[in-house]
Amino acid sequence: MCLVALAWKTHPRWRLLMAGNRDEFHARPAAALQPWDSNTGRVIAGRDLRSGGTWVGASVDGRAGVVTNFRDPLASASGPSRGQLVADYLAGHSSAGIYTQVLADRAAEYPPFNLVLADADSCQFLGNHPLHRLALAPGLHGMSNGALDAPWPKTRRLMAALAGWLDGAGAAFDPLWDALADETVAADVELPDTGIDLDLERRLSSAFIRGHDYGTRASTLVAIDHSGAGFIHERRFGADGAALGETRVEIPGGGTEAPCR
Repeated sequence: MCLVALAWKTHPRWRLLMAGNRDEFHARPAAALQPWDSNTGRVIAGRDLRSGGTWVGASVDGRAGVVTNFRDPLASASGPSRGQLVADYLAGHSSAGIYTQVLADRAAEYPPFNLVLADADSCQFLGNHPLHRLALAPGLHGMSNGALDAPWPKTRRLMAALAGWLDGAGAAFDPLWDALADETVAADVELPDTGIDLDLERRLSSAFIRGHDYGTRASTLVAIDHSGAGFIHERRFGADGAALGETRVEIPGGGTEAPCR
């Protein structure tokens, strides 16, 4: 993912609610959201067909994970796939706390990343640029390609949309989809300085990036209730923002295979 906002244990129904966008080159092959047969349906996620991992996903027992790149043009991009961090967590049985604790010892092997993993008991953050691990407090959190809760304009806007949704009485998720589709470009004075040229910094400042070669490939909502049940819903896009379809998979919460519709 390149943008995500999440609410952890702040809603009467949903213990975890995540909304995020994955930005990537359109030529990079990916499979749509679905239960992974290689894990007998345990992992529910889209799949990067080049490296085999995923950017965001859930497991049938109600755990979830998301990873973003940390933007630093001077950092090495070599190393194991960051997407495998989420896939391995969802396919296994370790708690979020134990998984991030063990991973912290070898996090430097990976290109720069921000990782958030949740289970029934905790929501854990681990970043490796620099190494930073903590259990997230109940509340709202957000990240893009910088530090956790860094006040990037698109992160602030998505978090504000999520806060507004939490305050509303309705259950419809339209405001979150609208926020993920927001193409507002930040003013220059608000842009982060991540070491790339100003024109590219502007292009990457919107929540939804519409581009021919590179742009938003998927928008995803993950909602998991206090019993571990819920859903993960993905909308997919191609070059120039063309809609390619959507998939919603129910999360049963009891460890059984998830139905797809």
